[in-house]
Amino acid sequence: MTSAGEQGGESAVTGAPSPVPPDPSAEEKSQVTRVEPATEETPAEEENAPAEKDASRAHRISLPSFDSVSFGSLAASLTGLVTGLVALVRRHKTFTAVLAGGTLLRMLAMLGYRPASWFNDSFDYLHVAMSPYPHPIRPDGYSFFLWILKPFHSFALVAGLQHLMGLAGAVMIYALLRKRFGLPGWGAALATVPLLYDAYQIQLEHLILSDITFEFLLVSVVTILLWHGKALTWKIGGVVGLLLGIATLTRTVGEPVLIAIVVYLLIRRFNWRVLVATIALCALPIGAYAGWFWSWYGKPGMTTSSGVFLYARVTEFADCNKMKPPVSEYPLCKDSKTSHTPLTFSQDAIWDRNSPFHRIPAQRFTDYQNQLAGDFAKRAILAQPLDYARVVAKDFFYTFRWHRTVFPDKATYQMYQFGKKSAALPSWRMSRDRTASSEAHAYEDGNARTRIIDPYASTIRTYQQGVHLPGTVLGGILIIGLAGMVPMWRRWGGESFLPWITATGLLLVPPATAEFDYRYVLPTVPLACVAAAITFTREPRERLGRMLRWRRSGETAPGGEPEKKPTDEPSAKDTVTA
Repeated sequence: MTSAGEQGGESAVTGAPSPVPPDPSAEEKSQVTRVEPATEETPAEEENAPAEKDASRAHRISLPSFDSVSFGSLAASLTGLVTGLVALVRRHKTFTAVLAGGTLLRMLAMLGYRPASWFNDSFDYLHVAMSPYPHPIRPDGYSFFLWILKPFHSFALVAGLQHLMGLAGAVMIYALLRKRFGLPGWGAALATVPLLYDAYQIQLEHLILSDITFEFLLVSVVTILLWHGKALTWKIGGVVGLLLGIATLTRTVGEPVLIAIVVYLLIRRFNWRVLVATIALCALPIGAYAGWFWSWYGKPGMTTSSGVFLYARVTEFADCNKMKPPVSEYPLCKDSKTSHTPLTFSQDAIWDRNSPFHRIPAQRFTDYQNQLAGDFAKRAILAQPLDYARVVAKDFFYTFRWHRTVFPDKATYQMYQFGKKSAALPSWRMSRDRTASSEAHAYEDGNARTRIIDPYASTIRTYQQGVHLPGTVLGGILIIGLAGMVPMWRRWGGESFLPWITATGLLLVPPATAEFDYRYVLPTVPLACVAAAITFTREPRERLGRMLRWRRSGETAPGGEPEKKPTDEPSAKDTVTA
């Protein structure tokens, strides 16, 4: 796709007569000022005369002079701003300290690993940013972000903005819990600690990847919805929909989030205008992108990879003897009698050269290949639903392990670490006769290879070895959020429903459609923390307390009706029976 260029043109010359020059006398009359009686001027006054004339002229044409600038008012404004900031810090001392610590850690990452860190997928995003086109594997939302920042030629700027997104997410969570739900300052600040202090969150912010942008958009959407509550207007709903559309273009997993938002709006009985505005504004960027995609590939959509990734998911259990696929899908069946080595992970079915997937005589991620692989995968799921549920559950519960083990392989796992050595940028051949490294250097307008600078790098690297959120703790946070929803069951879990169901859904979608990955877990952590924090607000806490007391004493049912106690006295029915 050729890049858009600017076109210049000459303005047309009309045959209209030249404008009549203004009358000098009229101009002089329009600038007549009060004339003071002539007096005899001293030499000092003669020297000051030009300055007075300049000041008078500046006054006549309404230009500010130095005398009109009030430095006192400027100083007063700055003093008021500083005073307001000091007062704000004093009111939120705990969160200010927590936020300052998270900021310091991100500064260590910026200083220790310059200009940014790299992942395999980084170069696909960058390739699109260098010359935009609809990528067949993933939508281009994050590539547009890189394209907007391209004139600055700075990956450090990209990483810095992503670090700011992480900090801004913490600020939104704190403000929401403090002002909207009335949590104490220390409680609201505690909910931001996993986002601010998880070393893997900081490392993900430093990678050229889409996950942090998606996380920021997600936190923004949930914050807006919970902040306004029932006072949500259709205009605010439109903003939410637009952010959802952009999030979906950033990562396709945003599509289930839209479903969760629509369900939330329905069960909370929002005005129909809010629902329509949300869906319409969400469909606007998605529809525009689908049209662009159609112009390239002849079919509306966002990717041509969903079927391929679903095929990779089912290869672990798919048995063609049970599925009975058509002849066209035979090449995708595993054959134990061939020389193909076993595939260790699901994604090996796509990238490993020993995979049956490579028997299809077509370029990878074409529409034909995607359709064929998708049909095979759906057939396997319908024929073996229990096997499919088993592999999905295995990956889902892998999220909640205490120890962070090497997964899916050592090379991928090390990309999520602040490394000791700087790896050379890959020389993969991209389209248009470019390599991954050459495009990175062109974007940076210099050397884009990560430079490791001590002692900053060694400090953040040591920090990462000991400080991160274990998966088991994340599971506990989700259980706390669920516990707060139970006493609010008549209201579908109350305010905790939206962040909790969104976080849980985002944890479940990757194992169901592709494969577990550590970086897919981190964007769910802020939402899980919000749901857990709402549990400790007044209404859920009081209702949960009543439920627990009822279960211990057996006196009052959850609905508030007193439970009848058994007595030794016979009832009227018993008397008649006797």
